[in-house]
Amino acid sequence: MKNIVIFASGTGSNAENIIYYFKNNTSKSVVGVFSNNSNAKVIEKAKNLGVQTVTFNKDELYGDFVLSKIQELNPDLIVLAGFLLKFPEPIIAAFPNKIINIHPALLPKYGGKGMYGKHVHQAVLDNQETETGITIHYVNEQYDEGGIIFQKSVSISDCTTSDAIANKVHELEHRYFPEVISKILQ
Repeated sequence: MKNIVIFASGTGSNAENIIYYFKNNTSKSVVGVFSNNSNAKVIEKAKNLGVQTVTFNKDELYGDFVLSKIQELNPDLIVLAGFLLKFPEPIIAAFPNKIINIHPALLPKYGGKGMYGKHVHQAVLDNQETETGITIHYVNEQYDEGGIIFQKSVSISDCTTSDAIANKVHELEHRYFPEVISKILQ
């Protein structure tokens, strides 16, 4: 069995989608959801789907607590799905090329510190882009600079709001993120 651990900070729509995708899979399974926000909706969603959850604060993330909890679950892949904090170097070092992230734009455009969620979509809108998309990439010590695994674009020429852009990007995330995870774990 290949074990997947998910990190998320908010509502967890991607995490929930990934859990459902692997729910009845006989070779891959989500074994834990970690969050830095004890009030995040992702915690409730994971518990309702029978997945173990771990909440932590910033000190615990950058200390030994989170790393030890991850090691207990022995993941084959760590998936950042809307996780907003910079991932600690000791965890990256302990799991080389086993940590991936999804970014709601076509990197290298609209990446880096502070570029997440609605901030990305607003920047895309403000710059009058005609397309955007998703990038799934490996996590390294810098925001959004790890090796690109997969990108998919979508036309946004008909979008007049950042919410409209977000809806199109979410469709791509939900369709492709679980598939890419599955391919990585083959």
